[in-house]
Amino acid sequence: MTTTFHATFDGEVLRPDGPIPLAPDTRVRITVEEEPSEVPATEECNPYGWLHFLASANLDGPPDWSERLDFYLYGEGARRDE
Repeated sequence: MTTTFHATFDGEVLRPDGPIPLAPDTRVRITVEEEPSEVPATEECNPYGWLHFLASANLDGPPDWSERLDFYLYGEGARRDE
């Protein structure tokens, strides 16, 4: 029988995170695989992540995108200098 369960090592023994379907004093073979740690919240909210993504996107467009954004988003009638 193969059973997968999660446990925490407290420095001395592995402690299962919940009950496991084994009778007391049952001999088992254990293979240990470390779970990846969770990303801290400060790294999840990296303010430069979006800028890094945009820089790597290699967007190609007209040279006046920033000056005529409304025109390119909403069409001909949105241009102010016409």
